[in-house]
Amino acid sequence: MSDHQMQSEIAELNSELEDMDDPREAYAKVLARIRHYRQAGMSVPHDLALIEKRLMTECMAASQGRD
Repeated sequence: MSDHQMQSEIAELNSELEDMDDPREAYAKVLARIRHYRQAGMSVPHDLALIEKRLMTECMAASQGRD
């Protein structure tokens, strides 16, 4: 997969995530995508790792009633 394809895929995923109301659902979707990259033997794109960290923070805040 080329860098352009990865960036396009991440942009599409990010657009989908913006439409989701539940950060846990979005986080699960991102983790599935990360798992896909790892299973294919590819490194996880930096932008996807950043999205994962942001969503993890949002999930933690929501679980503590700080959303």
